[in-house]
Amino acid sequence: MDRVPILKIGDILLVSIQIDMEDQVALQLQENLADRIVSTGCHGVIIDISALDIVDSFVGRTLATIASISRVLDAETVVVGMRPAVAITLVELGLSLPGIRTALNVELGMELLARERFADDGEDEDDDTDEPAVTAP
Repeated sequence: MDRVPILKIGDILLVSIQIDMEDQVALQLQENLADRIVSTGCHGVIIDISALDIVDSFVGRTLATIASISRVLDAETVVVGMRPAVAITLVELGLSLPGIRTALNVELGMELLARERFADDGEDEDDDTDEPAVTAP
C-alpha cells in the first residue's frame, strides 16, 4: 500500500498528497498524521492537494476529520493547492470542510499558520493578568 509522506518543517507538518487517495490510504494518513502531531508537538499542518484531480466525498470527509483531530491535538490545518474542479466538486457534494482553512499554495499556507500562531501568542500575553494597568502621573 502507498504511504503519504509527512515532512516536518519547523513547527509545521507538511503532507503532500501525490497519489490517488483510496479509502485505505486516507485512513492510514489520518492515523499517521495524528501520531506525528503528538510525537513532534507541531502546531500546524499543511495538506497539499495540488496533485489531486478529483476528490470524492470520503476523501473530503477524511480531510475534515483530519482537521478535527489536529485541532484536538493543538494543531491547525490548512489545505493548499486546491484545483478549481476539486473546489467545485466539494461544494456540489455539500462538504464545507469545517475547521479547515485554505490557501493557494504552500508558502501562503505557512504564512497563514505563522500569523495565527503569532496572534494566539499575542492574546496569551494580554490575558496574563487581571490587574489594572498602572500609569505614572
